[in-house]
Amino acid sequence: MKKIIIPVVVLAAALGAWLLLRRPEFLYAGTVEATEVDLSARLSSTIAAFPAAEGRPVKAGEVLVRLSCEDFKLAAELADRDFTRAQKLRDGAMTEESYDRLRYKRDDARLRLDWCVVKAPMDATVLAVYHEVEESVSPGTKLLTLADLGEVWAMVYVPQPLLAKLSLGMEVSALLPELPGRTFAGRIAHIRDEAEFTPKNVQTRQERTRLVYGVKVAFPNADRVLKPGMTLEVRLH
Repeated sequence: MKKIIIPVVVLAAALGAWLLLRRPEFLYAGTVEATEVDLSARLSSTIAAFPAAEGRPVKAGEVLVRLSCEDFKLAAELADRDFTRAQKLRDGAMTEESYDRLRYKRDDARLRLDWCVVKAPMDATVLAVYHEVEESVSPGTKLLTLADLGEVWAMVYVPQPLLAKLSLGMEVSALLPELPGRTFAGRIAHIRDEAEFTPKNVQTRQERTRLVYGVKVAFPNADRVLKPGMTLEVRLH
């Protein structure tokens, strides 16, 4: 009986020591971010329609906001009439300088009228809207924010000894705590040239005082599972 018990005890002790000494895999946490675009008003006017809604995907060229622009519409109509009359008088009493001036006024009025319709500059998702129909806005007023969720990215911070093992375009993988068992394939898109102190959102004081390098990891996101603000745990092979 003793001959059987002794090997089992030795094996259990060895297993316990191995579990204590084994280092768990280190994952680098980063927050999911996306390329965002803020769209602002170029004119002072009242919002006539706001088709954009938070969370809705939009296509490039799709109308997101319409401004009423009554005064700009009147100005464009008057400029068109003046230029039409100028075309008839060009060969007679109209000087070339006056003709060019009226053509400029017409083109300028048409351009401002185009600014009354805010369109999506790219395929994107509406992250936030800041105003409602009938509200007055002025030039520079932010109307909404778009984000390209087709590819997102996360910034992780690695110590200098690991930096030599990383290169642009290197494939990596990441985990999402909310979806255990699923991995996300990514690639290293940028490695910062200068070291910095670990950001304050790192938990321990010891880790915050280390010098690290920021590594930007991009992830294809065709199914839109990854959203800005989520925490990814990146595995650097």
